[in-house]
Amino acid sequence: MALIAAYRLDGHGGAEQVEIARRSVAALRAPGAGFLWLHFARPTPAEQDWLTTAGLEGPVLDALDAAETRPRCTVFEDGVLLNLRGVNLSEGAQPEDMVSLRLWVTGRLVVSVQRRQVRAVGDLIEACQRGAGPSAPGDLVARLALRLADRAEPVVAELNERIDDLEDRFEAADHVRLRGEVGEIRRVSIILRRFMFPLRDALSTLGIEDMDWLTPAARSRIREATERVTRLAEDLDAIRDRAEVVHDQILELRAEVANRQMLILSVVAAIFLPLGLLTGLLGINVGGVPGADNPWAFWEVCGLLVAILVVQVILFRKMGLLRW
Repeated sequence: MALIAAYRLDGHGGAEQVEIARRSVAALRAPGAGFLWLHFARPTPAEQDWLTTAGLEGPVLDALDAAETRPRCTVFEDGVLLNLRGVNLSEGAQPEDMVSLRLWVTGRLVVSVQRRQVRAVGDLIEACQRGAGPSAPGDLVARLALRLADRAEPVVAELNERIDDLEDRFEAADHVRLRGEVGEIRRVSIILRRFMFPLRDALSTLGIEDMDWLTPAARSRIREATERVTRLAEDLDAIRDRAEVVHDQILELRAEVANRQMLILSVVAAIFLPLGLLTGLLGINVGGVPGADNPWAFWEVCGLLVAILVVQVILFRKMGLLRW
């Protein structure tokens, strides 16, 4: 894993691709208001040595190469360490398995590091190649933040559509399968939400930092990105709450079905309990059983059982236990 892209930007949209091997930072810096952007897929040891000579301290390098990160914004003297998160749109990946983008930003140098593909960076590289690159380090960060928010919006919109569809077909759905779908929506929304609120806090913190390279236009874009991320986080909150409501409705419906079945079993047991008691008494193997010598006794007992059954059904219907 090594350097993916290196551009020297002139501050007016122009971008020149450069090589950093065996070249000093001073030799690579753009004149005037320009700056240097280096994007890595984890720097190699040689590149880490080069970044050290470029002024990146040990804690900054460690943060850029950390295995796990959460969105944050930390100021180190004249630079800012910024961790961003975006949805994973790689083929075969789950969107909630979010990718990280770590940045070290100063007025003349921007270093970004990814461990997995970040499509927002690809959008920015394409912009540089067609002569529409960022005009300042703050503009670069703002564009990346907006692209990350843009990529996340369709994922959140799809979750909204899925929960809408579940609510619409709730009554006629297979509740076992429906419960699995609700659980999946809740899981995805919770994972995405866990990173959206820290991402909002990181962007809002950056927007109020007193850095010379944060132009008014860049601050405005960062505020817009913060608003979008905030809206996405609130939508995820709403999706999670709606999924919980549907889940509770499923549990209530399952409990109602179980109670109805238990009621039917109880009514059946209550009906046949006296009938079974009577037939058990008449079937005991002792002397003196009524009707033992009467040829019509069997039919008389059957009529008595039917009469008892009818009386019980009428009684249970009046009590509301039977609805047929």
